[in-house]
Amino acid sequence: MQSDNDRKTRSGNLILVGMMGSGKSTMGRILARHLHKDFVDCDEEIQHRTGVTIPHIFDVEGEAGFRQREMAALESLLGRNGLVLATGGGAVLLEKNRELMKHNGIVIYLKASAHDLWLRTRNDKSRPLLQNTDMHARINELLAQREALYQQVADIVIATGRQSVHGLMMKLAGEIETYRKKQA
Repeated sequence: MQSDNDRKTRSGNLILVGMMGSGKSTMGRILARHLHKDFVDCDEEIQHRTGVTIPHIFDVEGEAGFRQREMAALESLLGRNGLVLATGGGAVLLEKNRELMKHNGIVIYLKASAHDLWLRTRNDKSRPLLQNTDMHARINELLAQREALYQQVADIVIATGRQSVHGLMMKLAGEIETYRKKQA
């Protein structure tokens, strides 16, 4: 019987977690291209499956309904191999999602400061959890709720900071290679 680490590294899946605005989709696309893997954004997959936007799902079904759809999408996607997957910022909230991620790929936490997250998301009207009067305070609140969960599920933690996307991708590719060698 293969160990979790064997399964994680053999599947070839790379799972990006982190707050909204941490760069999961951007980094996922460029990393997938660099590593010749397929890229999937979980939120885009949910929108494709439902035919409606994430804000619409939140309006009609609330966050709980969205989280159930997210769990079903993750379960389906993580059955594949060789995928770079950008999860939604709150995907770590459900224990089942954390277990799915930990057992089906290398989990990479793209860590960003609350201020950087605010700078990257302040003009984005498509994020239902940030549509309130004090966006900066809300980002701080969400980060405080989720930080320990991101750390718990992560095999690799990398600070996104302000380096170039290409520079960050090269650093991340090196971290992934180092992680795989340690697991071999």
